[in-house]
Amino acid sequence: MADLGQCTAAILAGGLGTRLRSVVADRPKVMAEVRGRPFLTYLLEQLAQGGFKHAVLCTGYLGEQIKVAFGDTYSSLHLQYSQESSPLGTAGALQLALPLFQSEQVLVINGDSFCNANLSNFWAWYHAKKDAEAALLLTEVPDTKRYGRVQVEPSGQVLKFEEKGDTEGAGWINAGVYLLERRLLSTIPKSRAVSLETEMFPQWMGGRLYGYCSSGRFLDIGTPESYASADEFFSVFFSVSDV
Repeated sequence: MADLGQCTAAILAGGLGTRLRSVVADRPKVMAEVRGRPFLTYLLEQLAQGGFKHAVLCTGYLGEQIKVAFGDTYSSLHLQYSQESSPLGTAGALQLALPLFQSEQVLVINGDSFCNANLSNFWAWYHAKKDAEAALLLTEVPDTKRYGRVQVEPSGQVLKFEEKGDTEGAGWINAGVYLLERRLLSTIPKSRAVSLETEMFPQWMGGRLYGYCSSGRFLDIGTPESYASADEFFSVFFSVSDV
């Protein structure tokens, strides 16, 4: 199994943050302050503590603010930037950044959510699945209506994605953390907006796409209501971990 420290991490930080504009209007979502520091800090801290050495920030709207604030390093991480000139979606952003990825597997993290999962456990589990080419980190929530739901086989193979609003009650959701093979990323269409969630993941089903069920606590700051809960969420950050 490859060393986790050699794996490139990519953070999707290019979203427009339209739903959050009423409370965070002058900066990208990843720069929204939580407990006195940018939300992005918590993602970078998780990567650094997990043993990663290289992270690519896929930026877009007001992306220059991110580069000015963080520069080329954070803790033990070397940072590089891939700046969109127009919105490319979550998959399109990865296609643009592909030349910067230095490993055969890439850990991808959504820039507007956080899951306090053990990334080393996710990495080891993924490499035990010999036929896997992509894996989603999943977390269980009391009500999946806002997020959509992911159904998986006992083996972990993804069976079905259910749309937001279609199902209520407890279930497994996409926590916005992925392990993806570089060769799979190379199949993403170029020079247009492409979504991982709605376009690429359904294409990658059929045995190659897995879901890892984690007990990590989950936060999405995409709405003013969820953003308002971030201070309390991170008040126990690092004291609760996924085992």
